[in-house]
Amino acid sequence: MTLDLTPDELLSTTRAVRKRLDFTRPVPRELIEQCVDLAVQAPTGRNRQRWHFMVVTEAEQRRAVADIFLRALTLATGQPLTERDLWRMSYHSGSTERVFDGLRYLAANIHRVPAFVIPGVEGRTDHEPVAVQSGAWGSILPAVWSFMLAARARGLGTVWTTAQAPLERELAEVLGVPYEEIMLAAFIPLAFTLGTDFKPAPRIPREEVLHWDRW
Repeated sequence: MTLDLTPDELLSTTRAVRKRLDFTRPVPRELIEQCVDLAVQAPTGRNRQRWHFMVVTEAEQRRAVADIFLRALTLATGQPLTERDLWRMSYHSGSTERVFDGLRYLAANIHRVPAFVIPGVEGRTDHEPVAVQSGAWGSILPAVWSFMLAARARGLGTVWTTAQAPLERELAEVLGVPYEEIMLAAFIPLAFTLGTDFKPAPRIPREEVLHWDRW
């Protein structure tokens, strides 16, 4: 089954789903395989196709992975927020608080999520220059976004997180991933959604992000 969405609707309503994941319905393997088939049609640097998708659905493995997710959340730091960051985050009243409320809900229910998708890319880029980093991440991010769009079209919800980052090596060990060869790029909960009526998110004005000819 696919939803009756126009291309514009698909692009503007594929949301980060945290509080509307259906924990009661398993996700059929066939649907995940369809999403991966579409994901790997994405562009990739020099046609190297270094992408990988780890899918975790087995109950015991999901519990182990969920435990790492929760412990990693407490270790996440991220870059300090700038004044511009804070302005953008508060431009629409309550939007940031809704995000964090959703994150708290997801963390409290992470053990109930029926599937985790953990994309990876061959070739570690730790401490490499920006040019190398951009090539690697530019070869996995389009594929993952295509996966998320394909999931939305099939009534599935996703949310991109990087919760795995502080404990990436431990997660790789649990999954049997060769850490020295593969970077785990994200940690994506996957489930059917409670309802399919998602709307575009409020964003800062176009004038703040669109530049013509000069900055």
